[in-house]
Formats: sequence, C-alpha cells, structure tokens
Amino acid sequence: MIFASLLSLLSLLFMGIPVAATLAITGLILSGLYSPLPLHFAIAEISWTVTNNFLLIAIPLFVMLGELLLRSGLASRMYSALVLWMPWLPGGLMHSNIAACAMFAATSGSSVATAATIGTVALQEVKRNSYNERLFLGTIAAGGTLGILIPPSVNLILFGVLTETSIPRLYLAGILPGFLLAGFFSLLVVVLCLWRPEWGGTQTRASWSDRLHALPDLLPPLVIFLAVIGSIYMGWATATEAAALGVVTTALIAALYGCLSLRVILSAFEGTMRTSAMIMAVMIGAYFLNLVFGATGLPAAVSTWITGMALTPFELFCLVVAFYFVLGMFMETLSMMVATVPIVAPILAAAGFDPVWTGIIIVLLMEIALITPPVGLNLFVVQSLRKRGPMADVILGTAPFVLVMIGFVFLLYAWPDLALWLPRSMR
Repeated sequence: MIFASLLSLLSLLFMGIPVAATLAITGLILSGLYSPLPLHFAIAEISWTVTNNFLLIAIPLFVMLGELLLRSGLASRMYSALVLWMPWLPGGLMHSNIAACAMFAATSGSSVATAATIGTVALQEVKRNSYNERLFLGTIAAGGTLGILIPPSVNLILFGVLTETSIPRLYLAGILPGFLLAGFFSLLVVVLCLWRPEWGGTQTRASWSDRLHALPDLLPPLVIFLAVIGSIYMGWATATEAAALGVVTTALIAALYGCLSLRVILSAFEGTMRTSAMIMAVMIGAYFLNLVFGATGLPAAVSTWITGMALTPFELFCLVVAFYFVLGMFMETLSMMVATVPIVAPILAAAGFDPVWTGIIIVLLMEIALITPPVGLNLFVVQSLRKRGPMADVILGTAPFVLVMIGFVFLLYAWPDLALWLPRSMR
C-alpha cells in the first residue's frame, strides 16, 4: 500500500494535476483498492471540520497580515531601511536580503510571501551593484524559508493542530532556531565573499543621518511581532485572536504611515482569499487522505515496520531526515506536512523525542523542501521574479544554504535545548 500511495501521488503530480486534487484522488484510489467501506462519503464532513476549526482561522488572518504589509509598501520601506544599515559586511546587500526575510517572516507566517515580497524589492540591486547573481538569488530563496519557522508560522499552527501540541510552546521554540538560522545564512555569505571577494559586489555608502532617518521604517515589523507574540504569552489572546490583533495592528500602522487606501485593502483581500482557498483545498484533500490511511491501517503498519527494525534514536532520526529530504523533492510542503505528520510524529514520540522539538525539526525539513528541486516552491517564486536567466541559477545559488540547513538540523539533534530552552523557561 505504501508503494501504491507514493506511485499515485507522484504520477498525478507529474501529470500537472493540482496538489489538492492529487491528494483527494489518491485517497479515492486507495479507498477503492484497500477499504471495504465507502470512505468518500466522509469528504463533506471533513470539509466542514477543516474549514470550521477555530485554530485554523488564524491561517487566513496571518495571510492577510502579510498581504497588507506587501500591498501597503511597508515591506519595501523596511528593506530600503535595512539597505542603509547592512552594506558594511562582506556580501553587502545580501545580508539585507536575509535580515529583511527574517523580519518579514516574523510578521507574515508564509515562506512564499516572504520570498516574493523581498525578492520583488531586492532583485533590481543585482546588476546595479555587481553581485554574484546566483548567490544573491540564493539569499532570497533560502531567506524566504524562514517564514515557516519564525513565528507566527502557518506550518507550526498546522503541526499543533495535527498533533494536539501547544501552539504557544511551538512558537516559543521556533524563535531562537529561526534567528540562529538567519545568522548562519549571513555567516555563510561572509565566508563565501571573503573567499571570492568579487561575489560581494560594490559596497553602497550611507551617512548616519540617512540611517537614523530610516529607523522608523524598521519599527512596523517589530511592533507587529510584539503585538502578535506578546499577546499570546501575556495570556491576553489565543493564537487566532492574536492573528486578528496582528491584522488590526498592521492596518493601523499602514494608516499612520499614509499607506492604507481602499485599493490596498481590496487587493489584500483578493490575495488573502486566493491563498487561503488554496491552503484550505490542500488541507481538505490531505485530511481525507489521512482518513483513508487510518482506515486501511497504514500508520500502524508503518509504525510496526519501523519498530521491527530496532533502530537507535539517532538512526531513526536520520531515516526521518532522509525521508523528508527525498519526499520534499516531489511534494509541496503544506500537503506533505498534513499527509505525513500524523504518521511520523507518533513514531518519534514513541522513540522518546519531545513533541515540540519534533515540530521544529519537521518544519526545518519543510524549509529544506522549499528550496530543493524539482518542486521547491521558493525556487519557482524567485525564478518568476527574474526578467531572464535559467532556473539552474536559482538552484545552484541555494545549494550552499541547503547544506547549512541540513547541518543545522543535526545541530538541533545534538543540542535540543536550542529549541526547548525558551518554552521551558516561559512555562
């Protein structure tokens, strides 16, 4: 059945069928082959349950928050301010790309939105300042992945819902690894530009008066982050209520900056509806596929098979990393998470791994999947923003960052407190 599931998923994806339909069709195929019950009758109930889940309402709210930042121009102003503060490092504006991605990730919760927003603003600087184009593209694609790790993260919400793990604790656990990973990305750029100085482009200069004048443009992401995350940990709001508070805060800041208009609001609504509909369709298909898996006994069979292998915790961890690395080459991260977490998370829990730590590891592996060909979404997003050039440029530019992320996954295995210290101390 495992072989039939993978064959069906990959065949439908390669045929160009949308991910949501692929998951639902795979569920229908497996149900017809292996289940004596008419499981397709459950689709209506699943659709209602998924779209009526109070915690999942946070997803369209966080999407709207990111849309407001993008459409109002606040994200562009943030990047322009960072450009004045970061060029003294080897690699210049590539550090601005990573820092801007980290700051935008701390408000939007979406990797694709992060890469698209920062890429739209940053790509014009490649030729102007003579940067190595491949590495510059890599900083945008890899930096964009931070959107699903640094809270508020849509994927951490999904993991919490799927495993009944505390979302506030997951958010706390994602803060330090998220910003540490951003720091490692910048360190990689420094090392590469010291090795090949010509990759770092020409340095731009800015006066201290220009830098100080631009500081107010760096405040909106900080204020929004504190409003969302602070309200959760002060006990004033749930994750869903905090998402709504974030939208209101973003709208107020945009109004104060004179960036809010009816056109901005309508375009943000349109983008939110489009993205939210896609996410919910994928979730309905994935939840139905999970129902079929459960009814046919696949999770129990996989668990029994892995238990029978008598793997050590480290061997099991390596198996999970390899599994997600390969699967991430062919599946979109949202559907991969909803389809696999109900199977993988219980296996890791039975091996003694902390569920909060497991959530951070799985989201990190999802990040890697965002920039591994042939289905890495961030690769396509960054490539779509270019006027010309092959996809190979983006893939080669992100390759060093993939190696850093794999190393960081094993660093978290060696020192799990990098993720668990903050939620433990805030308990």
